[in-house]
Amino acid sequence: MFEGFALEEIDVGEVRLRVRHGGSGPPVVLLHGHPRTHATWHRVAPLLAREHTVICPDLRGYGGSSKPPSDPGHTTYAKRAMARDVVGLLDALGHDRAAVVGHDRGCYVAMRTALDHPDRVTRLGVLDGVPIGEALARADARFAARWWHWFFLGQSDKPAERVITADPDAWYGGSPAVMGAEAYADYRRAIHDPATVHAMCEDYRAGLGPDRASDGRRR
Repeated sequence: MFEGFALEEIDVGEVRLRVRHGGSGPPVVLLHGHPRTHATWHRVAPLLAREHTVICPDLRGYGGSSKPPSDPGHTTYAKRAMARDVVGLLDALGHDRAAVVGHDRGCYVAMRTALDHPDRVTRLGVLDGVPIGEALARADARFAARWWHWFFLGQSDKPAERVITADPDAWYGGSPAVMGAEAYADYRRAIHDPATVHAMCEDYRAGLGPDRASDGRRR
């Protein structure tokens, strides 16, 4: 998996990110979604690396990256904070600008990076996601029934962590046949870490709080 790529822990200022990077050419940052790690890109990254420098971090709180303490306002895991991580990662690797591509939760980080740091983003790729604020503004009973996990993971009165950590495999599913054996093993290590599960829930709590308030806006 990721043949020819380096695997490092990189200090990006506020946190340390676990990062795979390799290839050569114009840089592109690939940001994974929930509940994955950077290993979700293991089939895509080597193809892009033929013409690009490919950078695949674990988002803060996910996988092997730092899990800073959460705060009452959930700003620690807001997409503004994760966007700063992307910029810090570019600085650490010596890149002025990069294309930024995100899938699922990672697409919100990619979008926030482009909004807050437009001088650092050459291209933006948003995969399988719509603006959080827009989705919640249009939410109805049908949306809530199909996307109930947003509200389950995002509420804090009866935290979801207890339910998820009771049986992470049953909750999240996945299989080595679909994901690839090494990527599945990496993902499974992550979902069995209670600190990671808490951080991933904080990601959703930020989505219902600070992310919703700033979604799609520069300020």
